[in-house]
Amino acid sequence: VHHKRLLTDTAVAMDATPLCLFWKGFTVAHHKFLDEQTLRLQLTPDDRVPPVCSGCDHACFLVHDVHHRRVREAPLLIYRVELEVPVRRLRCPVCGPTRERIDWLPGRSPVTTTLRQWVERLVTLLPIRHVADLVGLHWHTVKTIDKQRLQRDLPAPDPTRLRRLMMDEFALHKGHRYATVIACADTQQVVWVGEGRSREAIRPFFEWLGDARQQIEAVAMDMNASFDLEVKAQCPNAEVVYDRFHVVAKYGREVMDRVRVDQANQLRDDKAARKVIKGSRWLLLRNQDNLKPEQAVKLEELLAANASLTKVYLLKDQLKTLWFAEDEATARSGWQEWAGMALSSGIDALVRFTKKLEPYLDGIVSSARHHLNTSVLEGMNNRIKVIKRMAYGYRDTEYFFLKIRAAFPGKMR
Repeated sequence: VHHKRLLTDTAVAMDATPLCLFWKGFTVAHHKFLDEQTLRLQLTPDDRVPPVCSGCDHACFLVHDVHHRRVREAPLLIYRVELEVPVRRLRCPVCGPTRERIDWLPGRSPVTTTLRQWVERLVTLLPIRHVADLVGLHWHTVKTIDKQRLQRDLPAPDPTRLRRLMMDEFALHKGHRYATVIACADTQQVVWVGEGRSREAIRPFFEWLGDARQQIEAVAMDMNASFDLEVKAQCPNAEVVYDRFHVVAKYGREVMDRVRVDQANQLRDDKAARKVIKGSRWLLLRNQDNLKPEQAVKLEELLAANASLTKVYLLKDQLKTLWFAEDEATARSGWQEWAGMALSSGIDALVRFTKKLEPYLDGIVSSARHHLNTSVLEGMNNRIKVIKRMAYGYRDTEYFFLKIRAAFPGKMR
C-alpha cells in the first residue's frame, strides 16, 4: 500500500510536469496498476516539444497518423513498468511519411534505452535466464540485447600485432560437432573462433590475417594434422609447437589406461587386487605434486606392486621434460633416450605410442625455442565450457563465439 501510494504521488507529479524528465517529448497522461507487480503508464505527446523526423532529423509538425506501442521500461521500486507510447508518423517535406525519432526508444525496440542499458550491465554478471527472470523479459529479448552489445562494443583484434598463436578445438554440440579457437600466445586474446576443425574450417582465419601471415613465428596446437598442414601452407615462417598437455593426455589414454586395464585383466582370480588397479586411473594420471599425502602413499604402494605400471608412470614424467629442454639439441637427445627406453620396454601399448609420436618430433623439440605456455589452452577450454553452461547451451553460434571473444580480451603487453 505504501509503495502504491508513493507511485501514485509520483505519477501525479509527472502528470503535472510540462516536460517529463524520463521520456523526452512526452508526459504521463494516465497510470494504472495491472497487478501487484506491474504499473502501466500511458504517455501523451508534449505539445511544446516538436516531433522530429527520424530520416532527416528536422522538426515536422504535420502528423500523418498515430499508432500506440507498448514497451517495457526499467523497474521502479518493486514494480515492472510498462509504457503505452503514441508513436507518430510524420509528413516530412523531405523524407515523406516517416516515423518520428524518439531518443529513448530507438527503432522498433520493445524496450527503452534505460532498460536496455540495465540489461547490458546485468548480462555481464548473470546468466541470461536469470536476467530474463529478474527483469521480466523473454530469454530471446535479453539474448538479442546482449548480442547487439557485443557486436557494438567488442573491439576487432589487430592482426599486425600477432606473432605467436595458440590453436585448440572444443566441443560445440553433442554429436561430435567441434569449433576452433585461435588466440594470441603473448596477450591471451582470442582473435578468432570458427565452426569446424578441418583445414577448410580454419582457412577464413588466415584470409583475415592477410599479409600478417608472414610475421607469424610459432603456433601451438595439439597433434591435429589439419591444423599442422594449414599452418605450414599459410604461414611459411611459422614453427609448429605441439601442446604438452595434449601429448601427455594422449599418452595417458593410449598407454597408461591400456596397461592398467591389461594388468587388471591378469588379476581376474584376485578380485581385491584387480579392484585396486581398476580404480587407480585418476591416481596414475594426476601430477604427483597435486596428490594428497594419503593418495601419494596409495600411488607408491601401487607402483611398488606392479612393474609395468611403474615403467609407464616414470616414462610419463620423463616425457614431460622434453618441453623444458634448454635447446633443441638437448630436446632431441632427450627424445632419443626416452624412445630407446620405451621401445625396449616390452610393453606393446608403449611401443605403438612411441612409433606414432616420432613423426611429430619436430613440433615437440621446437618448444625449446618457443617456450609457449600451452597450459593456457586448456584453461581457455575450461572457461568456454563454463560460458556454455551459463547459457544452458547456445543455438546461435555467432553469439556464442562473441561471448568467447569477450571472455578473453587479452592482457596488456
